[in-house]
Amino acid sequence: MNNEIIIAFISVLGTIVGSFGGIVTSSKMTSFRLEKLEEKVDKHNNFAERIPVVEEQIKVINHRIDDLERGENSK
Repeated sequence: MNNEIIIAFISVLGTIVGSFGGIVTSSKMTSFRLEKLEEKVDKHNNFAERIPVVEEQIKVINHRIDDLERGENSK
């Protein structure tokens, strides 16, 4: 075989391997970042589910404080 053909073949092979490696690395990085984003979203959703419970508890506490204040004023 001609030297130029061998060099061209090696160059094409290197380009293919390099491109494939870049695609695989990029895909892994994208998957990793998506997993981290999903974790953040899960934390946020958990927080958003707990807020109505906390609001209800605050309402109950405020009513109890009002009842206690009314009880002290009537004495």
